[in-house]
Amino acid sequence: MVLCTLLWSIAGVITRHLHGHDGSALVFWRSGFAALTLLLVLGARLGPVTLARQSLAPAGGGAALLWLSGFCWAVMYTAFMIALSLTTVAQTLVAVSLGPLFAALMGLLFLGTPVRARTWGAIVTAMLGMAWMFWNNLHASAGPREVAGLLIGLLVPVAAAANWVALRHAGARLPMQLAPMLGAGLSAASMGLFAGGHLAVDGHDLGWLAVLGVFQLALPGAFAVWAAQRLAPAEVALLGLLEVIFGTLWAWLGASEVPSASTLLGGGLILAALVGNELLSMLAFTRPR
Repeated sequence: MVLCTLLWSIAGVITRHLHGHDGSALVFWRSGFAALTLLLVLGARLGPVTLARQSLAPAGGGAALLWLSGFCWAVMYTAFMIALSLTTVAQTLVAVSLGPLFAALMGLLFLGTPVRARTWGAIVTAMLGMAWMFWNNLHASAGPREVAGLLIGLLVPVAAAANWVALRHAGARLPMQLAPMLGAGLSAASMGLFAGGHLAVDGHDLGWLAVLGVFQLALPGAFAVWAAQRLAPAEVALLGLLEVIFGTLWAWLGASEVPSASTLLGGGLILAALVGNELLSMLAFTRPR
């Protein structure tokens, strides 16, 4: 899951080096490359007939759960890239950092997954860091474009939380590795319809969008499915907050988006929450029983 966050975090800095800034075109090509990559990999692994059958009527039932996860992936892929086209990397990642709170609540409500006291403490600490960044960044926004980016970005943690719950509920009994492929396909198709054919990008952008599709969506999507079937939703979402740290750092170093003092302070709180939760988890695991 940590590897997933590292791969996810490269989106912001690469996006800042693209020539085009049309969010719908960027989503279409990035999601399209991801869908194609996963289609080829899963098709080679399962065979075209099995792939089609499991996508429409997976063994053991659960087609609705598979497509729910696919829809959540589509919302995550689409909203994140559009938010990046409207506001800064740091502000987009701040919105994403609400994920652990939604995941803990959804896991408790729909799965009955208990949330350990240390995880609640980490969530509260991380949320304080997020709230500090959110308030200061929103207060300093230059106009409605940035506010719209933040609001669209909020769709990501809601969809992510629902996705982690769906993946945990499905476990290993359903072919949930197909969900990122379905989500990428839905994302690309919806943007293709929305843009009305205005999807042209130059060769430079096409190459970078291919990199994003393969390494920033397809690979971490597959890894995240495996992790989410084995970890509690709150734990997956909490580890996912590392993307806030990595993404802000890459944008700072690689695109000269210097984070404000409030962003650094909030990010420090989030990082402290993550490290503290994992250390307490390791201590509890190794403590003699």
